[in-house]
Amino acid sequence: MHILFLTDNFPPEGNAPATRTYEHAREWVRAGHHVTIITGAPNFPEGKVYPGYKNRFYSKEMLDGIEVRRVITYITANEGFAKRILDYMSFMLSGFFAGLFVRKPDVVIATSPQFFCAVGGWFLSAVRFKPFIFELRDIWPASITAVGAMKPSMTIRMLERLEMFLYRRADKIVAVTHAFKAELVSRGVPEDKISVVLNGVDLSQYEPLPRDIELSQQYGLEDKFVAAYIGTHGLAHALETIVEAADLLKHRDDIHFLFAGGGAASDVVKELVAQKQLSNITVLGRQDKRSMPRIWSLADLSVVHLRNAELFRSVIPSKIFESFAMGLPILIGVPEGEATEIVRQSGAGIVIPPENAVVMAAEIQGLADGPELCSQLRDKGVAAAVEYDRATLANDMLGVIQSVAAD
Repeated sequence: MHILFLTDNFPPEGNAPATRTYEHAREWVRAGHHVTIITGAPNFPEGKVYPGYKNRFYSKEMLDGIEVRRVITYITANEGFAKRILDYMSFMLSGFFAGLFVRKPDVVIATSPQFFCAVGGWFLSAVRFKPFIFELRDIWPASITAVGAMKPSMTIRMLERLEMFLYRRADKIVAVTHAFKAELVSRGVPEDKISVVLNGVDLSQYEPLPRDIELSQQYGLEDKFVAAYIGTHGLAHALETIVEAADLLKHRDDIHFLFAGGGAASDVVKELVAQKQLSNITVLGRQDKRSMPRIWSLADLSVVHLRNAELFRSVIPSKIFESFAMGLPILIGVPEGEATEIVRQSGAGIVIPPENAVVMAAEIQGLADGPELCSQLRDKGVAAAVEYDRATLANDMLGVIQSVAAD
């Protein structure tokens, strides 16, 4: 089977959509299938093309048996609605045209979070008379208003109409959370049209590791209890709460905070650290995906956080699964929903209210003073990780693809 997959993000970008698509595609190739990825030049989240790449009209490479075709796009940082829409629309057009020249695909898949990529995928499938699968990673455009990037408007209403159009036209929708499926069903999308394949973790790459000595010495983390936020620094994550918790714990010389990742809120974190003159926070910026296990090894605690918005009840941050695999206790501050239920059922973490720095600081202090509790949480996380092995989840999605292609 030949799978044609359109995605805005792909390695060497290291965000959740890029990682999920690559790890799934790698497993599909290992299973004997041909996978063609259409994407752009890697630039997320800073909007700067990575070294070794150019924003060309067209280029082709092979990555672990995956055929990757990169197309030209309008590139901008992951901030500012109008410019990002231009970015999305340019990939929609260039991705569509590139897809016309892919030989004999059996199925076309396009992924969100934004829907213009999916529009290109749907149109390509219609022109080529192939089934279309929409991988739903976010309830967009609702997430735009949830983070305050835009207020309800005519533009948002037009995007909502586009959203429902894609749900209707897709032959199959693959949602990354059960809550997303429930949301779509409540809006009239047939339940049997939606499958759920959760995010997960590559257990061949992520496992409990001793703290990296070189990096620990480089950043002065020896003999520190390190609470780490690792991942995209977006408007949805309310990272100012974590900075405020660090401010409340600045009297504890043995507790240190680590930020690693890039995104629209990166500068906000740096500015707050400078304003508060906090010496108990280290900000590393975006990291190469290959170095992430070493970065995770620096942490004693993984902090997972989202804004206190109703929409985020349905979101499952992918860093939960990497934390499980690394054997890291989780402190999760997100609205009550599927993510908090996963952490509670695993027994691998502590749930706190989102955007509450006082409670966050108190729990971090308690964990720093409770090595036995941390040990119990670590063991529970490692045991839970097996359920979210990316190889198994990739095979689950392959089964969905095969069923659609066979119809």
